[in-house]
Amino acid sequence: MIFETERLFVRKLVLTDFEPFHEMQSNRNVMRFVRAKSMTFEENKKDLKDVIEKYDKANNDFWIYAIDRKSDGVFVGTVAFVKDGDDDEIGYRFLEKYWSNGYGTEIMDGVIVYAQKIKLPSLIAYVSPDNIGSEKIIKNTNFKFMKSIICEDLGIPENKYILQLI
Repeated sequence: MIFETERLFVRKLVLTDFEPFHEMQSNRNVMRFVRAKSMTFEENKKDLKDVIEKYDKANNDFWIYAIDRKSDGVFVGTVAFVKDGDDDEIGYRFLEKYWSNGYGTEIMDGVIVYAQKIKLPSLIAYVSPDNIGSEKIIKNTNFKFMKSIICEDLGIPENKYILQLI
């Protein structure tokens, strides 16, 4: 286990996570602010395998973890920690059927505690202004607006936020 919250725990992904991972990644609503399109079965197989292999690589700067519900161990989403130059970027996504349960806010609270524990100086979040739920979560967890940009990968507007931890 990487860290836990009141209702959730975060752990490394494993190959047996494929079914819910694929369900999440192939959902257009989940992926529209991530890749602007859903991913195929084969893309998801490769993506999950690649993420798992990175856990054991020296100098890995791309960590994606599973989020499970404590009450029944069900996979509900993922949380990411990505080193991007000097920035420590975070991200999360949930299977659509678990939206509106407060998991986003809860996982962000856990991310902040974990980031402080591992002594990250700050966290960066990029959020599309159209992603109203995520923008609300980021603002409610005291991230501060830095600037608006156009995402190079997706060609859509994003707002960059920072949370100073030190």
